[in-house]
Amino acid sequence: MTKDVSRADAVEPVGGVSLASYLDSSGRADALTGGVRVIPVETPAGTFRVWTKRVGNNPRVKVLLLHGGPGVTHEYFEACDSWFPGAGVEYYYYDQLGSFYSDQPEAPELWELPRFVDEVEQVRAALGLDRRSFFLLGQSWGGILAIEYALKHQEHLRGLIVSNMMASIPAYNAYARDVLMPAMPPEALEEIQRLEAEGNHEHPRYMELLVPHHYEHHVLRIPAAEWPEPVSRAFRHLNPKVYVPMQGPSELGASGKLVDWDRTKDLSSITVPTLVLGARHDTMDPAHLEWMAGAFARGRYHHCPDGSHLAIYDDQKSYFEGLLRFLRDVDSGRF
Repeated sequence: MTKDVSRADAVEPVGGVSLASYLDSSGRADALTGGVRVIPVETPAGTFRVWTKRVGNNPRVKVLLLHGGPGVTHEYFEACDSWFPGAGVEYYYYDQLGSFYSDQPEAPELWELPRFVDEVEQVRAALGLDRRSFFLLGQSWGGILAIEYALKHQEHLRGLIVSNMMASIPAYNAYARDVLMPAMPPEALEEIQRLEAEGNHEHPRYMELLVPHHYEHHVLRIPAAEWPEPVSRAFRHLNPKVYVPMQGPSELGASGKLVDWDRTKDLSSITVPTLVLGARHDTMDPAHLEWMAGAFARGRYHHCPDGSHLAIYDDQKSYFEGLLRFLRDVDSGRF
C-alpha cells in the first residue's frame, strides 16, 4: 500500500489530451444529445432503461461514476464538473435502475446486489469501456457495487476507486454503534431508535433529529440549510423503495438486505490499481478505510482531514487532488 500525500500539482492534465481534443465530440454517437445515452438493461423482470451522460473526450482515462444510496442519483457528483474537465478526464454520469433519471420499475425483486453488478456490466459494454482506459469510481453504496463489480469483472478495469465505503457492513454497524452513536445526545438517539423500532422512519420527526445530530456531523459537515444544491436535489430525488429495503431507513448504520455484506477477506484478489478515499469525520471508520488500501493487491489510501461522508464537498480540494493524482499516476505508469 502507498499512502497519498497532497501536492500542489494534482490538477495537471491526465492522459495527455489537449483542450481542443477534450472538447471535440465529433464522431461520438452521443454528440447530438450532448453526451446523453439511455441504455437498455436486461433484467429478470424485463428490459428497462438507464440514463447516462458522457462529459469530455480522453481515449486514455474514462471514469464511470457509481452513486450512493442505493436509490439516490448521480446529481451530487456534479462537483466533478469543477475538476475533471480542467484535468482532461472523460467521465460518465449514470443513474442506476430505480433512480430518478432512469426507469423505476415496481419490481422489488430487482433490488439485489448481484443484479446491480450485472447492470453495471451491461452499461460498461454499451458505453464501450475497456481495460485500456476504464476506471470505476463508487461512492458509499456505489463503493460496494464497485468492489463487487471488480471481483467479478476486473478484466475490464484499468483502475478502481472506492470512495467513503468500508468493506464490511458489520464493521460499519459496529463503528456506528461504538463510536458515532455514543457521541450523539442520548435523548436524541433514544428517540431516533424508538421511531425506528416502531417503523416510523417516515415521520418528519425522524429526519428532524437525524439531520442536526448525525448528518451535519458525519454525512456533510455544512448546515443542511446551506447544503450545495446538487446534494439537496439528489436527496429530494431519493427513491425510498430502493434505499430502505437495501440500506435501511437512514445513514446511521445499515439494517437492510446489505446488513451481512462483508468482503474483507476478498480484497486481495482485486489486482488492478485501487484508490481508497476516506475522511476523518466520515460515517465510515477511516482506520478501516486505510486498512482496506493495504488489503488490496495494489492499493493506495488518500485521507481527507476535514471531510465527512461527502468529502467530495466538505473537503473538496483534498478529495479531488488525491483522486486526480491517482488517475495521473496510473495513466503514466507511476503506480
